[in-house]
Amino acid sequence: MPTGDEPSERYRQGLATRRTVLGEAHVERALANQSGFDGPFQSLITEAAWGHVWSRETWTKRERSMVTIALLAALGHYEEMAMHVRATARTGATMDDIREALLHVAIYAGVPAANQAIKVAREALVGMKGEEEDGQAAL
Repeated sequence: MPTGDEPSERYRQGLATRRTVLGEAHVERALANQSGFDGPFQSLITEAAWGHVWSRETWTKRERSMVTIALLAALGHYEEMAMHVRATARTGATMDDIREALLHVAIYAGVPAANQAIKVAREALVGMKGEEEDGQAAL
C-alpha cells in the first residue's frame, strides 16, 4: 500500500483490477507475503501496472491479456507469462488467442522465444484443465 494513511484512488482501482485479472487468492497471497523490502514494489505495480494501464478502458482485458502474454514471451519472462496464461480464465482470452499471440512472438521476437513460450503456455493450460487426459489431448 502507498505510504501515508489512506491508499490512493489509483491504488484502490489497481487492486480491484488486479483481483479481477489474477484472482482473489493470488492477490491475497502476494499481499500476505510482502515484506518491508518488497512492499514498495507491490504498491508500485498495483498503482502503475494495474491502476494506470490495466484499468484503462481503451482495450478490453482480453486484448491486454494477449499483448501481455506476447510481451512477456518475447522478453523471456516465462514464469510471469504462465501467470498471465492462467489469468486468461478471467480475462476472456482463449487458447486460440494465446496461440496467435505466440505465433506473432515467433515472427517478431524469434522462434526460440516462442518455442519456450509455447511449452510454458501448454503446461499452464494443462494445469488449468486439471491435467485431464482429454484436456491434454486437446492441447
